[in-house]
Amino acid sequence: MASLTFRIGGELLVGRLGFGAMHLPTEPAADRESAVAVVRRAVELGVTLIDTAHLYGGGANEELLAEALFPYPAGLLITTKVGVARTGPGGDWRLDGRPSVLRDQVDQALRRLRVDRVELLQLHRIDPGTPLAEQLGTLRELQTEGKIGRIGLSEVTVDELDRARTMVDVVSVQNRYNLLDREHEPVLEACAAADIAFLPWRPVAHGTSGAREEIGAVARELGATPTQVALAWLLARSPVVLPIPGTARAEHLEENLAAARFRLTPAHLSRLDGLAEPG
Repeated sequence: MASLTFRIGGELLVGRLGFGAMHLPTEPAADRESAVAVVRRAVELGVTLIDTAHLYGGGANEELLAEALFPYPAGLLITTKVGVARTGPGGDWRLDGRPSVLRDQVDQALRRLRVDRVELLQLHRIDPGTPLAEQLGTLRELQTEGKIGRIGLSEVTVDELDRARTMVDVVSVQNRYNLLDREHEPVLEACAAADIAFLPWRPVAHGTSGAREEIGAVARELGATPTQVALAWLLARSPVVLPIPGTARAEHLEENLAAARFRLTPAHLSRLDGLAEPG
């Protein structure tokens, strides 16, 4: 049976089924109160890895997590992402990996999360307009200064990951990946080979009617839901895979986290492995 825990960077022990905070509303007040309850319930149910980003409400999501969970329980890892910025007040979001922007967003994250150090800081995207060495060099400097503990990347190719690893120690990669969308399978394989945590975003996809029918059939055999089957498949795919499904509803949260109870047989895996859809 595959372990349901993983040590990110060989040190940070987390449960492999985490929580993505992107969908949590921060306003109006009633919705915010519900969001606070959901994330608190996630921790009550044993979640030890929560993913957020500066992009999510321009930091409002980070503030929500602090409101809900600070002081943080021992063993809880909140990871955030930087490198996407607005062009101005009310402007469009765009990739921005300039050193001054990365530094400012990290400082903002420290203040909003009410911490002295972000234990895992991920570059939300590589900004093609800024040399990669400058982006990663800034994060390395922040690491040396003690403001961040470990460095991760998001939406990278194998080549970009290889280049980045010549400059910094990369402990996590967050790419789009799920049962039906396996465009980044080579990246997952590279992460598995190097024992790098792979955090699939959009971990559940709906797909074609044929795929839905097959997933539904496996779900009925297990007494599970299709969503639980999709998450159980990710947990079985590789020991470095750490899904971070997100929701703003408590019932969906409990459904997602219950996926860890299901064990797919070799026959189930064989049927599901064949469902990957063309990119």
